[in-house]
Amino acid sequence: MLKNKKTEKKTEVYALGQHISMSADKARRVIDQIRGRSYEETLMILELMPYLACYPIFKLVYSAASNASYNMASNEANLVISKAEVNKSTTMKRFKPRARGRSYAIKKPTCHITIVMKDISLDDKIDSLKKPRWKNKHTAMMYRDMYSK
Repeated sequence: MLKNKKTEKKTEVYALGQHISMSADKARRVIDQIRGRSYEETLMILELMPYLACYPIFKLVYSAASNASYNMASNEANLVISKAEVNKSTTMKRFKPRARGRSYAIKKPTCHITIVMKDISLDDKIDSLKKPRWKNKHTAMMYRDMYSK
């Protein structure tokens, strides 16, 4: 049975940044921290992290949120980053002159970043939120006192 696209309501929007001039590994370090978090929490994290990769990711998150408010008329408080991925892109090759007429190749990596946001007020399932590392706070390892029996 075919679904009617006009009656189906979209719950996800995305923002795509292509050919961003940074290494995919440096961008992944930041993306792993914000995946699964709410929009407001993500903005706070990105403003306080000391990495240069945060600024283009901040712009993409902000763009995805404005896409959601314009296309779906959703509130920013209901937005959650459901998917965030970084893919390796082309490498720009430049040459730097060196001694004795030689040249040295400089490789400048680029990456593609995709941020997908979901409106949790429109979706029935809320399992996309980031789960805590510990299921129970009290399961952390307790050290025994060597003098007690």
